[in-house]
Amino acid sequence: MLIDFYEITMANSYFAHNKNEEAVFDLFFRSVPDEGGYAIMAGLEQAIQYIQELSFTEKDITYLRSRNLFDEGFLDYLRHFKFTCDVYAVKEGTPIFPNEPVLTVRGPIIECQLIETMLLLTINHQSLIATKTSRIVSAAKGRAVLEFGSRRAQGYDAATFGARAAYIAGAAGSSNTITDRDFSIPALGTMAHSYVQSFDSEYEAFLAYAHTYPNDTVLLVDTYSTLNSGVPNAIKVYQDYLKPNGYPLKGIRIDSGDLAYLSIKAREMLDQAGLTDTKITVSNSLDEYSISNLVEQGAAIDAFGVGERLITSKSDSVFGGVYKLAALNHNGKLIPKMKLSDNVVKTTNPGSKKLYRLFDNESKMAIADVVTLEDEIIDNKKPYLLFDPNFPWKKKMVSNFTAVSLLEPIFIKGKLVYDKPTLKEIKAHYEVQINTLWAEVKRFEKPHPYYVDLSRKLWDLKQDLIEQYSKKQ
Repeated sequence: MLIDFYEITMANSYFAHNKNEEAVFDLFFRSVPDEGGYAIMAGLEQAIQYIQELSFTEKDITYLRSRNLFDEGFLDYLRHFKFTCDVYAVKEGTPIFPNEPVLTVRGPIIECQLIETMLLLTINHQSLIATKTSRIVSAAKGRAVLEFGSRRAQGYDAATFGARAAYIAGAAGSSNTITDRDFSIPALGTMAHSYVQSFDSEYEAFLAYAHTYPNDTVLLVDTYSTLNSGVPNAIKVYQDYLKPNGYPLKGIRIDSGDLAYLSIKAREMLDQAGLTDTKITVSNSLDEYSISNLVEQGAAIDAFGVGERLITSKSDSVFGGVYKLAALNHNGKLIPKMKLSDNVVKTTNPGSKKLYRLFDNESKMAIADVVTLEDEIIDNKKPYLLFDPNFPWKKKMVSNFTAVSLLEPIFIKGKLVYDKPTLKEIKAHYEVQINTLWAEVKRFEKPHPYYVDLSRKLWDLKQDLIEQYSKKQ
């Protein structure tokens, strides 16, 4: 029942008019958050779980009946609801781009309509967080990024599934314990300032923690003064207890102040004490821009704990995915449909479609994506003409490429046919795929646009429909 009410009212009207013909819907997004050059697909596993478990309880039926809006036959249809659609989707962890279908649904229009909100909610949220994390991990230049945002997330599921999305896009672990239990994402954390404050002295707090976790001692050193007491006390605990007993000082964490300056000075102090292997982690309202600045300043940082600005994608908190009708069966024939809008961005691409990614055979880098009609096949052995769908005179002939179909079958006639990968496999897929994008596409400021082109056949169909619809106005 986490569903927009208009989906129920439309479905009821379809039912009342015996209108449940085959339809095709596309899920796509219109712009990349933060004016970036790419986004990351995430959330498919939870979308699959939702579809598999979709049903309406007697409590749901009773509520809907109480609204005095719905046909009893329709309520009985919901009581015995069974999903029978085909679903195709792009793999999680794959870079995706505006205006290309990343998930399509084909089947009875009532079924297609009823799943709209949950598909968008699931894909939008996790793709947003995965995209933000990818940028942050890129800024860290090989240093570990830890997701620390649970307490600032916008709800319980946002904390948990946000951490999942962050892990896909390169985060090394999460502070959220339940993600370790449920997804095997490493749960990471040390202590809060309150732990240090609860003891009579900082040294006593550090020593107690070292006694408790001698093989995993990471100390928060900025409760009072990072350089005057925190780091010296961490070194003293190592010298007094850890070293004599054969244990390492695994790390320190700094959560405030000038992180570049403090980390450099802390590194010097640790090295002078022989603690060259002790890692320095920092946190405190970090994002891709502050991390980039710290790296450029030569900060002596081994890992970044990133909280609210990652888990909420604070700088651009809406992914903007939409779910639009692309085709409808009429008298046994699938008729292309499109939305024509005064806002050009909102004019959709018609028909049942495929999505191809073209990879250069020599460099293995992605050249462009091409959206085609479903009966089209891009032949790797023949040159292919790319053209800008908005400026069709801009053309490029490509050859020596491999075209990979990105939309994979997930459900066929309501049956799950997709071999769901593990989360580690999804993360590994991301790591391979993100490296197929040129650096110019991945830069934060004014990225080079990645080309998402339409096949000539689809482009011609779209122009014909625009002309037809315009005549009807």
